[in-house]
Amino acid sequence: MAYPLQNSRYQQGITLVGLIVVLAVIGAIAVLAMKVTPTVTEYFSIKKAIASVKAAGGSVPEMRAAFNRQAEVGYIDAIDGKDLDIVKNGDDTEISFAYQKTIPLAGPVSLLIDYAGSTGNGTAKKALPLSLIHI
Repeated sequence: MAYPLQNSRYQQGITLVGLIVVLAVIGAIAVLAMKVTPTVTEYFSIKKAIASVKAAGGSVPEMRAAFNRQAEVGYIDAIDGKDLDIVKNGDDTEISFAYQKTIPLAGPVSLLIDYAGSTGNGTAKKALPLSLIHI
């Protein structure tokens, strides 16, 4: 026995093609998030390390060496102590850094992220901006 279709305006749901497109978009976003997350984690590790180095104090070479030790323990590969900009103004010390991370996505397409941070009170860049996609 065949069941007649009800009036089509009462039908609801998503087609198979629509479901595949939605799943593809969700999958692409998930892959992008999985590739970006380690670099963001590394960025926050660097911020934590420079705050710790600033709190410990010392001369500029001592601070660079202390950062290198913390980078070794914290799996920080993006920058070294020599990449830090350390400025001393009397008793106050400001440590800042900036670097770029390129994340390959697919074939010749990659994502470039500019990271910058500082221990200062807003005088240097503190943003975590996503740059642009390079092809």
